[in-house]
Amino acid sequence: MILSRTSQYAVQAMIYMATQEPGQPILNKDVAARLNVPAPYLAKILQSLAKGNLLESFRGRLGGFCLRPEGLRTSLMDILVLTEGPTFTKNCLLGLKQCSKETACPLHFRWVPVKERIIELLNETTLDKLSEAVKSGKYRLADVPLRLFPELDAVA
Repeated sequence: MILSRTSQYAVQAMIYMATQEPGQPILNKDVAARLNVPAPYLAKILQSLAKGNLLESFRGRLGGFCLRPEGLRTSLMDILVLTEGPTFTKNCLLGLKQCSKETACPLHFRWVPVKERIIELLNETTLDKLSEAVKSGKYRLADVPLRLFPELDAVA
């Protein structure tokens, strides 16, 4: 259950969106610049999150993306199911096609309890908790200095 770069960017973008003013669209290029990620790649990710009903998408001069009104209750699992696919929690840690009780890989029985705890953590961790942690200044979203987030400077 190692996360793809797509999922990492999706989670970072969703947390960033959760730190912003509700209902205010944010341009893809602005999110990409804040998170130091490629804008074209992020645009595709944000579009898929919008198609998955996690974001709202607005066209035109004042367009962009923003969280849906209920977006702060979005769990990490909600995001990862969209980016990794619905079966990502079922995959074998060693990448075997068949890995179950009947056809277990060498790590299967040691990995299952760890995986179950990770799934629980992903389901209980929501954007409101993550955005509050970032707003508090205790945690950073990307490998960029906090000063690139001027709206957070007052909080830190």
